[in-house]
Amino acid sequence: MFGNKIKEETRIPRHIAIIMDGNGRWAKKRMMPRSYGHKQGMQRMVGLLERAYDLGVSFVTVYALSTENFNRPQAELEGLYNLIRNHFRAYMTRICSRGVTLRIVGDISPLPADVQQTLLDCERETAEYAKDGKELNFAIGYGARAEIVRAVNSAVEKGEKVTEESFSALLYTHGEPDPELLIRTGKEKRLSNFLLYQSAYAELYFSDKMFPEFSDKDLEKAIIWFSGRKRRFGKTDEQIKE
Repeated sequence: MFGNKIKEETRIPRHIAIIMDGNGRWAKKRMMPRSYGHKQGMQRMVGLLERAYDLGVSFVTVYALSTENFNRPQAELEGLYNLIRNHFRAYMTRICSRGVTLRIVGDISPLPADVQQTLLDCERETAEYAKDGKELNFAIGYGARAEIVRAVNSAVEKGEKVTEESFSALLYTHGEPDPELLIRTGKEKRLSNFLLYQSAYAELYFSDKMFPEFSDKDLEKAIIWFSGRKRRFGKTDEQIKE
């Protein structure tokens, strides 16, 4: 099952979150438009997802478009929207046919109506492939602060006093384990408003590579790094051994 440096004893995270950063800069370095970088990034995303699920990861959350990204130039946004219009259905069918459930995560209302419909149609159409508990969260129009405010307002409207468990149930990722490993490409070392609540105990892995060049081997390297981490959750080494 495992190839390259991944071994049978390697601890595979159940949930990996990925900030797919650097598409535009990767394209600019090659004297190409940013839209070309986003296209290559989407293709690379599909390859990484396939490798992650093959390795035994059950949940993957990918950060495709943040709430702040809506401030990007309209031409760049249109390029992203056209990728969804022209390729998203085929890519998601390819991924979900491996037994994966697609979940659209975020507020998609600012997107063009036809793009919203494509996303929702893909979520509905790929539901038939669901099995084995594998899930893909496609975060688009997503912002963690907005998600938390949304959850708080939902609790307030119901007149409920929340616990950690009941609050988690109000988040987009309800019913899923929190990410254990969060990967960010593109040299930056920040969370950029991504899964702030869910990533409280995630191991953070930063890569200098731009996302289109983040290979399957780079993913495996991140997982091996994760496998070597001591996850104490506030306990001492002695308590963990016991």
